[in-house]
Amino acid sequence: MIVVDTNVLVYAVGADHPLTAPARRLLDAVASGGITASTTVEVIGEFAHVRARRRGRADAAALARSFATLLGPLLTTTAADLDCGLDLWERNDSLGAFDSVLLAASERVDATAIVTADRAMMQASSIPVIALADVDRLLT
Repeated sequence: MIVVDTNVLVYAVGADHPLTAPARRLLDAVASGGITASTTVEVIGEFAHVRARRRGRADAAALARSFATLLGPLLTTTAADLDCGLDLWERNDSLGAFDSVLLAASERVDATAIVTADRAMMQASSIPVIALADVDRLLT
């Protein structure tokens, strides 16, 4: 199972951008059953927050619910994930606290990879991190 970061969802439904097509291909593969993927409630919430700033709350909530269904069952983060994530965050100045917890949860569930556009995550993870731009290597 792969874990999807917030930016994948944002690019998938955002304005035209070089990462829009790879994000859509990944989510299409999940929808067709070719890839098993999940994410956390926190990622879905962060997506809704970002989307609502540009498109309104109704649109953001509808898309967030769709992503939660597509990527369900969602991963549950634990207090241990928070603690491990904060340890990781303390050691990596370029990594955000939110992403650190997502990495810790992904490691705990033995995810095969994380897909993200965030370069800091790519440098801090003990599991493979696939750049969104390179997602086609998962799809072949």
